[in-house]
Amino acid sequence: MASLPHVTNGERIGLIAGNGRFPIIFADNARKLGYYVSAVAHIGEAEPELEQHVDRIHWIKIGQLNKLIHAFKADGVERAVMLGGVKKTHVFTTVRPDLRALALFARVALWRDDDILREIAAEIEREGIVICESTFGLQGILVEEGTLTVRAPSEKEWEDIRYGWEVVHDIGRLDIGQCVVIKDRVVVAVEAVEGTDGAIKRGGDLAKEGAVVVKRSKPQQDLRFDLPAVGPRTIEVMASVKASVLAIEAGRTILLDREIMLEKARSARIAIVGIRTLEPSGR
Repeated sequence: MASLPHVTNGERIGLIAGNGRFPIIFADNARKLGYYVSAVAHIGEAEPELEQHVDRIHWIKIGQLNKLIHAFKADGVERAVMLGGVKKTHVFTTVRPDLRALALFARVALWRDDDILREIAAEIEREGIVICESTFGLQGILVEEGTLTVRAPSEKEWEDIRYGWEVVHDIGRLDIGQCVVIKDRVVVAVEAVEGTDGAIKRGGDLAKEGAVVVKRSKPQQDLRFDLPAVGPRTIEVMASVKASVLAIEAGRTILLDREIMLEKARSARIAIVGIRTLEPSGR
C-alpha cells in the first residue's frame, strides 16, 4: 500500500482502477477537488504509476471481489467509480475469482460486458458503497461537438464516418465493441476482445492507409462504467497504420491528455471530430 498526504475535504471516493491513463487523470482531478482517493487496482491492468496519484492503494487480482469490498470498507469509502478497462482476453487467462465472484458469475445469464459490470456494481452497492457515473468529477474532459483539429475530414471521409457511425451503433447494441474501422464504406475491422488499439492496428494494416476510425458508446450504455475513452496512444496507433480520421461521440467520450493528443494528431495529419447525431448514410 502507498500513501500520499495532502489536504482533503474529508470526503472519500473509491477508485476501481483498470488499464490506461483514465484512472490517473481521475485521481489527480479528484484530489484537486479535495477528495481523499482510495484506489483498488487490478494487477496486470492498472498502471504502477497510479500509486503516486492516490492517497491509498490496494492491489488485487482480477476476480477478488471480496478483497475489493473489504478494502473500501476499511478505508471508509461510501462512493466509488469504476474507471479503465480490463482486457477481455484476461477473462480466459488471469482471472482468479474468489467464492463471492464465483457466486456472482453464476447469477449472470449472459457473459456480456454490461451484464457482468452491472452485477458487480449491484454486489458492491449491497455493501453500502454507491457506484457513481464514470463522468463524476470529470467536467471539462468530455469530447465536445465539432472538429477538434485544424484539419477537418474531407467529404469522402465523411461518407465513411456516416457509414461507420451506424455500424458501430449496431455492434454496440449486440455488446460486441465500441469501435469500427472503415475504408471506402467497407468495414475492415470491428473491435472485439483485443480492444480499440488492436482493432485500429488490424483494420489499418488491411486498409493500408486512409482508414477512418469511428468510436461511440453503446445505445444501452450504463454511464457508471466503460465509457469510450481516447488519448495520445489512440493517435499513435492510428499514425502507425496511416489512418486519417478519428470520429468520436461528443458528450459521452473521455478525452485523455487533450493537448498532447491534439498535437500528435496535428503532426500525423489526423482529423478528429466529435459527433452527437448524424443523418443515416443511406446504406
